[in-house]
Amino acid sequence: MTKSPAAVADHARQSPYSDPASWASLFDEVEPTIEAVSGMSRNVVAHYRAQESELPESSRDDIGLRWIDAILQTDQARHPVGLMVERALGERVQGCCRDHSLLAVAALRHHGVPARNRVGFARYLSPTWNADHVIVEAWLGGRWKRFDPEFAGGPVALPLLSDPADIAAGPDSPFPTAAQVWAGHRAGTIDVSRYGVAEGLGIGGDWFVHSYVIAELAHRFGDELLLWDTWGAMCRDLDHAPPADILLVDEVAALLIAADEGDIGAEGTLLQRYRTDPRLHPGSSVRSVSPYGGVSDINLSGRTAAPAG
Repeated sequence: MTKSPAAVADHARQSPYSDPASWASLFDEVEPTIEAVSGMSRNVVAHYRAQESELPESSRDDIGLRWIDAILQTDQARHPVGLMVERALGERVQGCCRDHSLLAVAALRHHGVPARNRVGFARYLSPTWNADHVIVEAWLGGRWKRFDPEFAGGPVALPLLSDPADIAAGPDSPFPTAAQVWAGHRAGTIDVSRYGVAEGLGIGGDWFVHSYVIAELAHRFGDELLLWDTWGAMCRDLDHAPPADILLVDEVAALLIAADEGDIGAEGTLLQRYRTDPRLHPGSSVRSVSPYGGVSDINLSGRTAAPAG
């Protein structure tokens, strides 16, 4: 396995969440290209909200599948064939951008390609809203290349994004990371009231971006949890959050931005803080707030990258 430059973690190694376990051989036929892994992820996973009208209620609990081996097991129970064999839309595993991205990441890692999820906001899905989103960042052609597996090489055109297979990085890009949005919010240059889940749902704003910075950190270091899982310093009301937790996210956001710019020292500090600060890593359990309603405590059964303490 090859470590990418300016990285303290081996992003070519499977995480507890991306590990296909006994289903690993399914990725043998999936070429480690953006087009192939993106097409595979769309073939296995259907978006529970964007494609809701075409999906059965009977499989909607699929969205709670955290681990790639569980997603593949569910897929194979319905389709005991290769991942590139077309599935009927209504029979696919229900999931979201996190699942599309983690499947693509898992396939790339299977072939030794460093890859990781990036958590942030898509400015290209709506002209009036910045939607929470997860895309892939992979070390290809000697650089980190970002792509959206929901659209890369696919049939759907995006008027606001010229190339979903090569998305520019930076705070003014089509996909700013959660850390960049938080930094802009704190500097007074970004109105975070327009950042969150789909427009009109009332889920977004400063607390949401604050929590997503923590999620971005977790995904970077191998805890690619569901977007509705909560832990540590995440909260729904920053007016009642400990001031230290807000300052913590200020620090983490600055370090994430520096690490993206190639500062290996910043990335090392990030990893150390993630592993040792219980406000940042999920520990042995998370609280899951389902999009369908209901809150439940989920035991992670020790399948985490950070210490379960």
